[in-house]
Amino acid sequence: MRTYDFSPLYRSAIGFDRLAQLAETALRTEQPSYPPYNIELVSEDKYRISMAVAGFSRDELDVETEKNTLKIIGKKATEPGERTFLHRGIAARDFEQRFQLADHVKVAAASFENGLLNIELEREIPEAHKPRKILIDGGESLPLIKGEAA
Repeated sequence: MRTYDFSPLYRSAIGFDRLAQLAETALRTEQPSYPPYNIELVSEDKYRISMAVAGFSRDELDVETEKNTLKIIGKKATEPGERTFLHRGIAARDFEQRFQLADHVKVAAASFENGLLNIELEREIPEAHKPRKILIDGGESLPLIKGEAA
């Protein structure tokens, strides 16, 4: 396994220690592969996570957010009676999948259709964090209009 030295990042960037910590955590931990999922960029500030959860119903799935973590939990309900399978190819086992969300990324909606759980995410940048032009010699600061950033 490779190790990376993030000390140059700490020397030249202020406030990025959380980013380096996330990178170190990602390198150390192995992400579970069940259930399979896609992460899609829908537009500039919108994302979609699609997770294949065949065999689960809406009642057996939970989607939670806490701070910057999205947690998806699937708990299969016990079936009454015993079933005999000649082949079992659909893995209907419990799972817990976690995703680290960037700052200002919020869950907008979740839907379940045809065995796919779709979670819509949006990045909402507060007005105070958007770029603005600072006038020199005492004028008020103005919002930066797209295209003027050059």
